[in-house]
Amino acid sequence: MGLGPRLELRQSQQLVMTPQLQLAIKLLTLTNVELEAYIGEELDKNPLLSTSDGADTAGPAEAAAGDAPPVELDASRSGLDQLLAPGAETAADAPLDADYTGEAFHHDGPSDSADWGAPAPGGDGEAVDFDSFAAAEASLADVLSAQASAAFDGAALVIARHLIDLIDESGYLTESAETVAERLGIGTDEVEAVLAIIQRFEPSGVGARSLAECIAIQAREADRYDPAMARLIANLELVARGDIATLVRICRVDREDVTDMIHELRNYDPKPGLRFGGERPAPVVADVFVRQGPDGEWQIELNQATMPRLLIDRDYQAVLASGANKATNSFINECVHSANWLLKALDQRARTIVKVSAELVKHQRGFFEHGVGHLKPLTLRTIAEAIEMHESTVSRVTSNKYLQCERGLFELRYFFTSGIGSSDGGEATSALAVKDRIARLIAAEGAETLSDEKLAELLQAEGFDIARRTVVKYREALGLGSSVARRRARLLAAA
Repeated sequence: MGLGPRLELRQSQQLVMTPQLQLAIKLLTLTNVELEAYIGEELDKNPLLSTSDGADTAGPAEAAAGDAPPVELDASRSGLDQLLAPGAETAADAPLDADYTGEAFHHDGPSDSADWGAPAPGGDGEAVDFDSFAAAEASLADVLSAQASAAFDGAALVIARHLIDLIDESGYLTESAETVAERLGIGTDEVEAVLAIIQRFEPSGVGARSLAECIAIQAREADRYDPAMARLIANLELVARGDIATLVRICRVDREDVTDMIHELRNYDPKPGLRFGGERPAPVVADVFVRQGPDGEWQIELNQATMPRLLIDRDYQAVLASGANKATNSFINECVHSANWLLKALDQRARTIVKVSAELVKHQRGFFEHGVGHLKPLTLRTIAEAIEMHESTVSRVTSNKYLQCERGLFELRYFFTSGIGSSDGGEATSALAVKDRIARLIAAEGAETLSDEKLAELLQAEGFDIARRTVVKYREALGLGSSVARRRARLLAAA
């Protein structure tokens, strides 16, 4: 064959990450709180976007779209079929810039009946933000700095502030007095003198360099630091092991006195600094509500209380377009295009979350009806194949999303667990259900402490195909001690 230039046609398929696809993927991974912040940024950038609260003059298209009744979904097969059926896409066919304030909508869901989302009487139409009434909690450094300003001045105040900066959130000093003295170029005695005063600050026990020193400071404050208590505090490892006989010999008191001193130790705080928080923890908001309807079926509803409902302001668009030049028209078209894509991406996000949640509730129906003991093994692939979506999409939907039901607030990932086989060849059981059973067996043990081998035998007798090493792994994951540690703890509690 001769070599030479020629033309060929080749057909291939490839996925192009367009900006619109990137936006849809980004919105899918956001929680309701993060999505609310993102929508706020888009409202600032796009003048044609507005919320339903501010759209008092909706156009004819918006008013007509508001007459459509909401679609109620449940986790039954009929509800899922209704969602996936070709004729069930009526909501997607309607204009996305609908007026959701129309009275035709039913306000009987968990997110609609939330009183905290209602505007304040006589206010400006904005919802009441109860978080704004809560004052910021003072941090441990703020509390100590205020006390240091009252107790020190001059060079001593500089040393005190430096030491306070070295106290961690638990209340412990993270560096030695020698290191601090060398850094500041002063004597160790000066640092020790200032530290001794800081250790008398509130909370009691702050500024300690070890657990024993922290407990000793609190014992002095309670006027209970006698020689016997000092020996007990110096041997906390024996207290942890429950070696009462050795403690009786070391403290030179009888068994009853040692028992009383151990009870006193339990009243002291090993981490006094944790009483003071710095930043307020971010609230966990449910993305999906699951409740049982009158007919016994489980219903799925998105939490709409935290998200503003978006509209495209057609009236403002008409005002801008009237008499506009070419540059203005180009800007208006870009804003309309961006707003339409955002609304479609939000609609697709909502539908995808409902699909995944409905299928998840269908698979884990036993949990919602009977509890954690009836959880089934479940993987992302199982849900993805059931709803005909990619596994990565299901992963994005279930990441950092929370489900609120009668049994509490759970992350969607909570329902995806590995399985433990059945010894009789029956259906596998979720690992979470096995952990729950282990916790119940340990909680119900009487005078005889159950060893890991005994726990494995009991579980195998109940039909779980589980080995001793798996019992140990699950017990440690639950934060439960070994049989020896539990026996010592029981002896200390009964002492």
